[in-house]
Amino acid sequence: MRKSVAFAIAILAVIALNTGTAYAGCGKKVATVGELQSYDADNNTMTIKVTETSDKSQQGKSVKLTMTSSSKTMGGKALGDLVGSRMSVVSEHDEVDMVIPLLAAN
Repeated sequence: MRKSVAFAIAILAVIALNTGTAYAGCGKKVATVGELQSYDADNNTMTIKVTETSDKSQQGKSVKLTMTSSSKTMGGKALGDLVGSRMSVVSEHDEVDMVIPLLAAN
């Protein structure tokens, strides 16, 4: 009897923990390095040609990401001025957290 009660409590705990993470968001951040192909200021979207990424399904592809009100761009330049530049982007669910323009090595 005790084992079945303990088992039931363990199952309920697992269900409760999994339900909580579904509402809280997964927190999976994707780090991407590539060339900014375009920036659409009207729709707040950017397209980056991926050369390196933590999400292997994006490798070598052009990925469209959305800028949000909480997105940050390092370096003080507008994204429209960075088209054609290499950059690093941290995103979650195709929404940009941070854009970091990469300096060219001399």
